[in-house]
Amino acid sequence: MGKSFASTGDLEEKRITFAQLGDGAYAYTAEGDPNTGVIVGDDGVMVVDAQATPAMAADVLRHIREVTDRPVKYVLLSHYHAVRVLGASAYDAENIVASRLTWEMIVERGQQDWDSEYGRFPRLFEGAESIPGLTWPSIVFDGTLTLDLGNRKVEVFSPGRGHTQGDTIAWLPDQKILYAGDLVEYGATPYAGDAHLADWPATLDVLRALKPEKLVPGRGAALMTAADCEAAMAQTQAFITDLFDCAKEARARGDDLKQMFDAAKAKMDPKYGDWVIYEHCMPFDASRAYDEAGGMERPQIWTAERDQEMWARLNG
Repeated sequence: MGKSFASTGDLEEKRITFAQLGDGAYAYTAEGDPNTGVIVGDDGVMVVDAQATPAMAADVLRHIREVTDRPVKYVLLSHYHAVRVLGASAYDAENIVASRLTWEMIVERGQQDWDSEYGRFPRLFEGAESIPGLTWPSIVFDGTLTLDLGNRKVEVFSPGRGHTQGDTIAWLPDQKILYAGDLVEYGATPYAGDAHLADWPATLDVLRALKPEKLVPGRGAALMTAADCEAAMAQTQAFITDLFDCAKEARARGDDLKQMFDAAKAKMDPKYGDWVIYEHCMPFDASRAYDEAGGMERPQIWTAERDQEMWARLNG
């Protein structure tokens, strides 16, 4: 491999923020690292995305215990990626919740994804030895699921394909607070290596129609105004549209993947190059966009070996 993954050099410790968005609604954020949502009701707590390892999840739990001693009733998996799910055991939750399409991806490629992500971004797997194995949901649902935490009802549903085929959000309708997972990023580059790029903008339109007033993105600071929520959704949508347009244009020209990647970087660097993890994401994003623009409906499975082959091809 001619050049190591951009993320392997990212070793700087990030500052943690535990922000309150509303009554019983919190966001654990870390300067562009993966976020975790926390929702507290009279009877218990919901955690939205678990962190990558139980050791890292323990810090989220420490912050939860600063505001409540109620048990964690649910851990909601917004999607299947290892960096979001492998810390779930730390919460000792009564149930782990995922959409059926997320469960399907865990079955099909959960172990490969774990191996792949650990190799790409080792800092996000602090205490990897604490991971007991793949995280399996105990509640698998289709459609919409309403979970009652005790005088606090949370609507859980999949608005459509985007970051993955099974993206799931948590919505507090009475406070108009949205936990969007990686469907929405703020000042951070969307990872599209397992995406459905043709569908993602329409899925974002579903979220925009909710008109959230507070929003927890997958990465980036929690958003505290309706204007900032709309801006984050619009910016994510613009990135995805620009990326897929680059791929479709490259296919029309007959370009290979390397040519498409170089052209996309030339077009997108000035607009997005200062976003968190941009250099890390773009090779994976370009690879999936090129595949989908060529007619590949289902994303290829990323393995540690495929990661290295692709990275060497595009960055060698």
